[in-house]
Amino acid sequence: MKNLLFACIVLILSSCSYKFNGASIPPELKTVEVPVFENLAPLVDPTLSNTLTEAFMTRIRTQSKLNISKNGAQAKFEGKITDYDIRPIAIQDNTKPVAGATRLTITVMVKYTTTVQGNSKPFEQSFTAFTDYQAGQPLAGAYQQSLNKKIIDQLTENIFNAAFAQW
Repeated sequence: MKNLLFACIVLILSSCSYKFNGASIPPELKTVEVPVFENLAPLVDPTLSNTLTEAFMTRIRTQSKLNISKNGAQAKFEGKITDYDIRPIAIQDNTKPVAGATRLTITVMVKYTTTVQGNSKPFEQSFTAFTDYQAGQPLAGAYQQSLNKKIIDQLTENIFNAAFAQW
């Protein structure tokens, strides 16, 4: 009897899902299109475009009930990577200036359109995120990808929130 009661409680709780991400997606909005974000940055990481696009689609899938569609969707996110910047920061020693750290910054321009009325408002906005790393550390390979991932996580969260969280 206890097992049956426990199974019923688990079933009820698993059917109820509330996400604490603050998203308020109109119930009529069912599909969204996310074309590959074009990379127009002066400095190009060849994997960044696909990585950013896939990460954003994953965020939509995991934080909403929206379905990703190739065309004919009710909403669309069009993105362009406009900057990929590596810059020294934390300059030290006044006699012979040396950077104590380096900042990697990624900027993305996103246009969000929707045919559904509700809380989700269309916008065209630039999003920027960065991470700092130790000066002298070469930015290549797995290390570069891990820094990109940190920035992409922040960018996708900011884009998702701009479209669906209106705090």
